Amino acid sequence: MRWDMSGGAWVWAVAALLLIAAETLAPGAFMLWMGFAAVAMFVLVLLVPGIPVLAQVAAFVVLSFVSIQVYRRWFRKAARQSDQPLLNRRAEQNVGLVAALDQPIVGGRGRIKLGDAFWVVEGPDLPVGTPVRVVAVNGMVLKVQEA
Repeated sequence: MRWDMSGGAWVWAVAALLLIAAETLAPGAFMLWMGFAAVAMFVLVLLVPGIPVLAQVAAFVVLSFVSIQVYRRWFRKAARQSDQPLLNRRAEQNVGLVAALDQPIVGGRGRIKLGDAFWVVEGPDLPVGTPVRVVAVNGMVLKVQEA
């Protein structure tokens, strides 16, 4: 067996290096697995010289697809569970809190103060000072009911 780089094997070696290097610059795991497919094509073209270019490209596409699916199926962890799932969901952090109405709920809308922020609330019409419980969130509007 000859280990020369004729027949385009060098192209797959360069493609593999570029794809794997690109993964370090823009991590996302897809280019890495495509790099592995390019490595497989490099080895295949070395072992079986004379494969037409179109067949090489088609095999690379299939190997890339298969390798990415292998990654997605067996190597990618399920969505990581956070110890603070509401960290960037400020409105949802208020669900369950009780506060007195700062402005009455008239026509379904009013206002409460939670911490240092005022929140628009929706719920049944109630007078100022009525304690309400936050039961849900719709965007940045808190849904309340009388506590």
